[in-house]
Amino acid sequence: MRILANDGISPSGASALQASGHELLETKVAQEQLINFINDKKVEVLLVRSATKVRTDIIDACPSLKIIGRGGVGMDNIDVAYAREKGLHVINTPAASSQSVAEMVLAHLSGMVRFLHQSNRQMPLEGDTQFNALKKAYGKGIELKGKTLGIIGFGRIGQALAEIAYGLGMPVICHNRSGGPFTLTKTFSDGQQLTFSVANHSKEDVLKMADFISIHVSGAGETLIGAAELGMMKKGAFIVNTARGGSIDEVALLSALEKGHIAGAALDVFVDEPTPAVQVLMNGGVSLTPHIGAATVEAQDRIGTELATLIDEIAQQ
Repeated sequence: MRILANDGISPSGASALQASGHELLETKVAQEQLINFINDKKVEVLLVRSATKVRTDIIDACPSLKIIGRGGVGMDNIDVAYAREKGLHVINTPAASSQSVAEMVLAHLSGMVRFLHQSNRQMPLEGDTQFNALKKAYGKGIELKGKTLGIIGFGRIGQALAEIAYGLGMPVICHNRSGGPFTLTKTFSDGQQLTFSVANHSKEDVLKMADFISIHVSGAGETLIGAAELGMMKKGAFIVNTARGGSIDEVALLSALEKGHIAGAALDVFVDEPTPAVQVLMNGGVSLTPHIGAATVEAQDRIGTELATLIDEIAQQ
């Protein structure tokens, strides 16, 4: 099959596709030129990540397409139902990036409770003249151990996060629409295993009980956390969103931060990507990353090889 990896693919994924006899095109084609390129090259498989959008115009105008693949979990940038209605296969790799995203959440949490996101902004500006003042300002951090982590959305990523947090000594609770409780097994580096349970609560109870909230919902376009939900959270709690831009009302979040009700927030995803609101970017209470939760070498290797396997399975049908 002729495959266009428009947003790139890992070397391991490329090697796996080529070893199976597929023709791989790694040209980066601009969105407005994509239809012409696909038709000119008779592309059968279009692989994307979050940058390229596959809407009804491409689906209707490109009869050679048989498969649309998303390297990652969310498929907000693909008109999935319409594509399947037209007989196309739509695939993604929901398990490949779970560990990477979970570690990103813990990185944000660890940074926020020790003010790393703020001190890293201030040290280059004032570290040589205000060292002692900065030491005093950022010297009242807290530990994660013993603090309750509330996870909203308890799929693969939420469960991977729970395992890491449990290993750090954090009690973990969750809210998951499909029910619970959940029994997980934590495997340590020496092969030992420990089984533990995570109780499923209402969203409201998780917001009220947790010291830290992490969002891992799959739906797009739904504001899960607004002013009312932020108001339910403990005073001094922290919140992290690595799921979908818009899951948190950014205006309400900034208000909660400015009032001091929320101690800190971390965002890897934004309402207006790739041009996040300046007010969000400039707020010192927000720890920021540019939608890189799944962007590790290991995750991209898994994504590439998993896509290659799925394409092979479809091609052999």
